[in-house]
Amino acid sequence: MNSQEEQLIGFAKEFDERVIQVNRVSKKTKGGNRIGFSVLVVVGDKKGKVGVGLGKARDVSSSIRKGATYAKKHLITVPIVKGTIPHDVLLKRGAAKVLLKPAPEGSGIIAGGAVRVVVEAAGIRNISSKVMGTKNQASNVYATLAALESLMP
Repeated sequence: MNSQEEQLIGFAKEFDERVIQVNRVSKKTKGGNRIGFSVLVVVGDKKGKVGVGLGKARDVSSSIRKGATYAKKHLITVPIVKGTIPHDVLLKRGAAKVLLKPAPEGSGIIAGGAVRVVVEAAGIRNISSKVMGTKNQASNVYATLAALESLMP
């Protein structure tokens, strides 16, 4: 086992992994259909670091592992002030438009499925959000990540 593998094993203990979406994809070949999977994974340490990764492989477990590894290598740091974000942010990425607003202590996470997973993984306890434009979970996750990345403390 080399040092990079040991570091990734160390990461596994401190990061929370959540699978957002599992897509089964099929490719026509001369010998028949070739089936594979693409899995969208969100990882976070609940202390302000969060990342997202898309893993593709012939089986689901390998896809999850690949997605989680990519997400751990591409983490962003989210500024958290008193359990919420410092200011409002409205961001459009592709077809997805995400509005994130700070919320007072005790209000909890008021967010839809894809946004909820990302902000929980980041460790934000109080936030209000609205997703507009698309119902595609992958687009919403990437838009939420871009919105969190654009925050200024």
